[in-house]
Formats: sequence, C-alpha cells, structure tokens
Amino acid sequence: MTTSPTVNASSTLALVHHLLSRGHATESMIQSKLGFPSRELEDPDCRVPVADHNALWRLAITLTEDPALGLRLGEVVDPDRMGLMSHIVFNSDTVGHALDEYLRLHRLVNEAVHLYKVREGDRIRVIWHVPDESLYCVPDMDRTLSAAVTRARHFIHPRLAIEQLSLGHEDPGYRAHYERIFQCPLTFGAGETSLCFPADYLEAPLPHRNPYVHSALTTHVNRLLKQLRPRKTVAERVRRIVSRQLPRTPDVDRVASALNMSRQTLYRKLKKEGESFQNLAENVRRERALRYVVEGEYGLSEVAFLLGFSELSAFSRAFKRWTGETPGQYRTRHR
Repeated sequence: MTTSPTVNASSTLALVHHLLSRGHATESMIQSKLGFPSRELEDPDCRVPVADHNALWRLAITLTEDPALGLRLGEVVDPDRMGLMSHIVFNSDTVGHALDEYLRLHRLVNEAVHLYKVREGDRIRVIWHVPDESLYCVPDMDRTLSAAVTRARHFIHPRLAIEQLSLGHEDPGYRAHYERIFQCPLTFGAGETSLCFPADYLEAPLPHRNPYVHSALTTHVNRLLKQLRPRKTVAERVRRIVSRQLPRTPDVDRVASALNMSRQTLYRKLKKEGESFQNLAENVRRERALRYVVEGEYGLSEVAFLLGFSELSAFSRAFKRWTGETPGQYRTRHR
C-alpha cells in the first residue's frame, strides 16, 4: 500500500467534471494522469495520490489556458458536489465549532497540507502549511482558499470579512482575481499561506445548521479518519515537547531523548514526514510569540525569555523574520 499523501477524490472529481463538461479534456487524457477511469472518483472512499492530483491541475491550466482556474472553481457553490467535510462544517453549531471541524477533518481532503489556527488578539489566523514544498500546488491552494471563503459567505453571511490574506507563493499574475474574491489586503511570497478574520465571529451561530445531519455525517467521517494512516505523529510529538520545554531553548538532543531515540533517528523520521526540527521549533515559538505580543500581558523582554531567547535583540530579529515587523510595531498595530 502506498505511503504517499493522498487527497479525497471529491476534490479531483470537481476538476475532472469541469474539464470534461467544458470539452477541455477527454476521458483518455484524464485516465492517463490518474491511472484509472474517472468514474472511480465517484466512490466516496476513493483517494488519489497528491502528486497525481497536482499533475492533473497542471494539465488543466495548460488545456484551459486559464492560470486563475483554481480561484474560479472555488467560487462555484454546488451542495450536490461538495464533500462530506463541507456538509459537516456548515451544519456545525457556531463559526468556532465549524472552524474546529475544518481543522480536524482537513487531512481527509489533502494529507499534504497541515492546518493550524492562532489567536492574534482580536483576530484569528488560519495557516495552511505544506511541509513538502514539492507538493505545494498553486491552483489547488487557490481553489482551497476561494472555496473556503466563498462557501462561508454563502452559508454563513454574505459580508463575512477577511482582514488579511498571505500567500506562500509569488504573485502568479492575476492579482485582480484575488482582490475581487477576498476583498482584503494581500501579501504574496509570504513563506506560508494564511488568512485572518475577526475573532468575534467564533461565537456566531450558523444559520442553516442541522444537528441531525452533522451527527450522521460525523459518524461516517470518523470511520474514514481511522482508516487513514497516522499523519505526522513524530512531528506532532516534537511540537508538543518543544512547547512543553519552553522557556528552555529548543534543543534537538533534549527532544530526541524525551522521545527515546537518537538525534539521527529523529532527523530521519522527521525527514520522512517532510518536516525538520528547526521548522517545527520555529513554528511553535512563532505561534506563541504572536499571541504573547498581541495580548500584551508580558513585556517584550519577558516574551523573549518565555520563548527561550537569550536576549531581546535575538527575539526581535526572529520576530521580524516571521512577520516583517519588530515586536513593538506589531503590538502597536494590533492594539
């Protein structure tokens, strides 16, 4: 059985349907990329290797001559073609509950993308992190973001505001489409992809929620989650240990010892998962730094100490690398 990351077939099926229905591709062209007939994508338990899914996206951009295709497809709201996750999310009790379900279930959609949320004062940042850069696919990320925001505005509120969108990729040449859809400040080449929205949205009830539908679908989806191979378990354990060991400076030997393995074994296991110790430690410190700086409970020197930095200047350099601003500037802007 393959151990490569996979996507749920519903994502691939939406793209295949577009290509076939618009006459951009033939069944044989699709099958040559997938390695099996496209009708098999209709099986709700079918999964497609991420590499094949991304290859199909590259073919689609070539055939349609539309580099913004991902954004356009994400704007299509068709409940009959939405996957199980979307139905669970939009039948949740509140926006906060819906977001938690989105984060919990996203590995069903795409195992190559990890989702996190960070509270930054009066706003929430959702981060799409792709550990293996070779599996980062611009049109697929475009569709993911466009679908998330478009569906949220359709099912929750039409004027739902996005305060900031940061893209891990450089400007692909169709900025106007991003501006039209997201209606917020944009940053390209940000290193990772994230969007921010007001934290007070979290308590808002979902207007079309159906507890029975949510419960029935959740039972089925939980079964699917158990069938998936464990994802990034060593990376998750490293994150927890680094977080627990702060304010001590993150140290790979100390973490490896806590996991009862050698440094070399830890490096090897993380590499197999598409991660690195340095990246994980940086993410833990960055997430906590953003929260501490915005909340304002601690002085900046105290924040530096709590994150394991030897001095304020070292923390300030790291913080500017993460955000483009000094801690003081960031705190002022978020008050």
